[in-house]
Amino acid sequence: MIGFVIWLFVGIAFIAMGIFDCTAKTTVPFGFWANAKNIPVEEKDVPKYNRAVGKLWIIYGILLILFGIPLLAKQNSSWIIITVLGTMVESILAMVVYVTVIENKYRSRHVH
Repeated sequence: MIGFVIWLFVGIAFIAMGIFDCTAKTTVPFGFWANAKNIPVEEKDVPKYNRAVGKLWIIYGILLILFGIPLLAKQNSSWIIITVLGTMVESILAMVVYVTVIENKYRSRHVH
């Protein structure tokens, strides 16, 4: 039970970050990758880019919580494989969506 509660808080943190990204009134694009330089985004596209990244984080957080449900099963349950594989696949898909859809759509083609 404690493991699921911690898992739940992590999922809620991702959802909160996504909501913040979606609603922020900033001209700075939010980053997706940790410790990496943000992609160049046209100033007029920054709100749409941030909203797209925010939606990705919200979906990620919701799925993360759902994949954590097997943690509620008894200790040493084989259902944990759903949590492990689901989180792995979800993380890879989030990266693929970011690179192929969001980054591809909003990356500025102009050299600054």
